Amino acid sequence: MSKQFEQISIKPGFMKHNGGLLFREISENEYEFKTTIEENNLNTAGITHGGYIASIIDSGAGTGAYRAANNSMCVTISLDIKFIGATKLGDEITGFVKILKRTKSMIFLICHLKNNEKIVASASGIWKILSK
Repeated sequence: MSKQFEQISIKPGFMKHNGGLLFREISENEYEFKTTIEENNLNTAGITHGGYIASIIDSGAGTGAYRAANNSMCVTISLDIKFIGATKLGDEITGFVKILKRTKSMIFLICHLKNNEKIVASASGIWKILSK
């Protein structure tokens, strides 16, 4: 069921400004996203800014929540991130999202980011499904 990556950062805004995010569905409960680190994503130490890591997790996992909620808008309620490794300019970061549970109003998930099979960050989050 794995599909091709598609650019999800098509409207003007933060993620498009920061290089965009490619996203694909792996299965009904699993998704993948990726991006390549650009110069404006770095901090003064020359590694990827933690705020940017948090942003791509929020955006990629949030898109997974949106898809798992049958394309209903969702907002982040809780996002717990553990920063584990560093990345640098030109690195491709791949995120993996797994939906753990769906209720009528909430999506519970886990997410991890990798660069060349090394863990960069792991996260767990809760998204609220907004009424249409």
